[in-house]
Amino acid sequence: MKTLEIIGFKRANLDGQSLNEVRDSGNVPCVVYGPGVPEQIHFYTPIILFRELIYTPEVHLVELNIEGTIIKAVLKEAQYHPVSEMILHVDFMAYTEERPIKFIIPVKVEGTSPGIAKGGKLEFKTRTLKVKGLAKDFPDFVKVDISDLDLGKSFKVSDLKVKGFEILTSPNVSIVTVGIPRALRGKKDEA
Repeated sequence: MKTLEIIGFKRANLDGQSLNEVRDSGNVPCVVYGPGVPEQIHFYTPIILFRELIYTPEVHLVELNIEGTIIKAVLKEAQYHPVSEMILHVDFMAYTEERPIKFIIPVKVEGTSPGIAKGGKLEFKTRTLKVKGLAKDFPDFVKVDISDLDLGKSFKVSDLKVKGFEILTSPNVSIVTVGIPRALRGKKDEA
């Protein structure tokens, strides 16, 4: 899994006026907590550094560099302005290599479905999976092979075979389905 470095600077003042000043200067207020971090660290970082972390389908582990202190972390939550959708605040969860963490990993579809060749439409039901394991064992994505999917068939979480980590998403959840178009439904009923 890819690691992305984010450089941060500690904040001493946590009041609303200080938060607005941080945001007005093109930065995002952040906090990191979790194993290996004795107490929460409040910091800010330039908003431009979140481009590769948030606005991409890829996922990354994060190496926070807060004034020289290196902390391995994952993005826990990002809060956005309801109108402008600017990032208002970001929470990071620190982790250690020895303890399992929960993480969200994207799925990537591979193969050619016979159902799509017949005129079906590939419908994504979920594009990510919640997983648990050691950070070193996480792949960049989970492969979903649709080579056997015919019209009306689904690929479920229970169909996945993974090693090194556990999938927490319910096994009954469909990842992708090959939908039957209306024009083909009538032909199928007549047959």
